[in-house]
Amino acid sequence: MADLSEIDAEAFERIVVEELDALPDEMVEGLDNVVFVTEDRPEDGTLDLLGVYEGVALTERGQYGFGELPDRIVLFREPLLAHSDDLDDLRDQVHITLVHEIAHFYGIDDEELHRLGWD
Repeated sequence: MADLSEIDAEAFERIVVEELDALPDEMVEGLDNVVFVTEDRPEDGTLDLLGVYEGVALTERGQYGFGELPDRIVLFREPLLAHSDDLDDLRDQVHITLVHEIAHFYGIDDEELHRLGWD
């Protein structure tokens, strides 16, 4: 089992890509004009925020066409490491965070995610 302190930005990004690849096709095939990004911490430096969706949810889009900047789903390495006990737990936390932020893309809010058990 790897020591979580040894997981640098590059290793973390590989874990995120692996977990993203493991998601069901029906969850990711509708992701249009979305980029996945990893960063060390949110701008405010907190360890409380594991990820964030930056964009306009599918359910809120009116005129949306060519030339739009891509929406972003950002996963924060240091908070995710701080909330994980070991590598398996980190993978689980990354998976849950990806699902959570992708749900926001589809217009599912935190209340609905809580009701569905994804918080």
